[in-house]
Amino acid sequence: MIQSITELVTFDEFIDWYPENSEHHYELHNGEIVEIPKATGQHSKLTGFLVADLYFEIRRLQLPYFIPKECVIKPMREESGYEPDIIVLNEPTIGNEPRWEKLLIITRG
Repeated sequence: MIQSITELVTFDEFIDWYPENSEHHYELHNGEIVEIPKATGQHSKLTGFLVADLYFEIRRLQLPYFIPKECVIKPMREESGYEPDIIVLNEPTIGNEPRWEKLLIITRG
């Protein structure tokens, strides 16, 4: 991982800084912005299979869940933010996330 900024930043500063349409992914680890390397072929393949299997089960069981293509998760007590490879979200409770609609941010996991 390559450190992008040397000063500690807050989660909100990280979100404001995050470049739009970047071909790179970034995460905030305890106040430090780090560039995340692109997934390898095997990693990407496995992620695709897992998303398909999870989605199939969600549909089969008629569960109120969905799998977004991307989002940022903010842990409650840390100045961190992560982009998960896969996340399953609950459709009825996503409305409780104040930053979901515009910024794809999950803060109340």
